[in-house]
Amino acid sequence: MTAESTPFVSLITGAASGLGWEITQRLYSRGDTVVLVDMNAELLATRERELGASQRVITCCGDLTQATFRRDVVQIVEQQAGRLDCLINNAGITHRSPVRSTQLDVFDRVMAVDWQAPVALTHHCLPMLEEARGIIVNVGSMASWMPVPGRAAYCAAKAAMAQFFEVLRLEMEPRGVRVLNVYPSFLDTPIEHNALGPDGKPASHRRSMVGKMRGADWMAERILQAMEGGRPWIFGDRISQLGSVLWRIWPRQYLRSVRKRFASEIAR
Repeated sequence: MTAESTPFVSLITGAASGLGWEITQRLYSRGDTVVLVDMNAELLATRERELGASQRVITCCGDLTQATFRRDVVQIVEQQAGRLDCLINNAGITHRSPVRSTQLDVFDRVMAVDWQAPVALTHHCLPMLEEARGIIVNVGSMASWMPVPGRAAYCAAKAAMAQFFEVLRLEMEPRGVRVLNVYPSFLDTPIEHNALGPDGKPASHRRSMVGKMRGADWMAERILQAMEGGRPWIFGDRISQLGSVLWRIWPRQYLRSVRKRFASEIAR
């Protein structure tokens, strides 16, 4: 098989639901071999059937916070696909709980999923991505740029992720590897439906938000367009963008607005 006819290989974490599934479908439709990584075995099997269980579909079920599983994923890609052109770090978790009442293991879990796992997986994948002159796509959050009450660990993890991959961009550009950092605002995806509460169980209260709730399909389209257009960043809706600017140029006003919008979160 010639290089021209070899399918583009894309690995998507958190691929079985929400934004990950929307991205996966679009990549598969354009002809990619897709590697779906997810913890939900039943849903992963369903997605494989929906895609037709073809040779262009590879599934890996497990917990990316586990080092052995991350190494297994990379080995499967090497053995079954022989290359990796695109890594999409999409899997994530959040919490809705104030710092003073949150158990420390909740913070540990959020940091492990949102920061440590994508960093370690990317590190394992760099040789294949460099060989393919590929792209790394990181699904971050506008919360990485501005404080959101009740999301301290999430904000911290996404901020660390943003800085890490901005540095990696500078280091890997001369080697032909691109980085696309995505900063959504509020999306209707399972990450919020499955948010952790202060005790590590599902949060019992509804989330507060700013701006318009967007669908995962809307963001997936923007990500594919940015990938194909060579863009380095994607930001959320206009209100969230204005909020991030306000936090930098007039932080007191930003905090006044957040105290009002997230009063129920602060009062918990």
